[in-house]
Amino acid sequence: MITQQSKLSNLQKELLKLYANNISDDDLLEIRLLLSQHFAKKATDEMDKFLDEHKIDEHTLTKWSHEHNRYEGSN
Repeated sequence: MITQQSKLSNLQKELLKLYANNISDDDLLEIRLLLSQHFAKKATDEMDKFLDEHKIDEHTLTKWSHEHNRYEGSN
């Protein structure tokens, strides 16, 4: 018999501890919101860092948003 071991991440372990407390649906929604805000902020911070490092300004981003670039890859 093949046994598959899967290691849980530190986040999964922490969430399992939380779920053991049988929290309310309202608290669960609040936690989801907090997590999504946390990761959205991290992504925004990384994007800001990238833009600064590559000297990409708001004007360039706006210009790019109006361009039509289509990838015509082979199928």
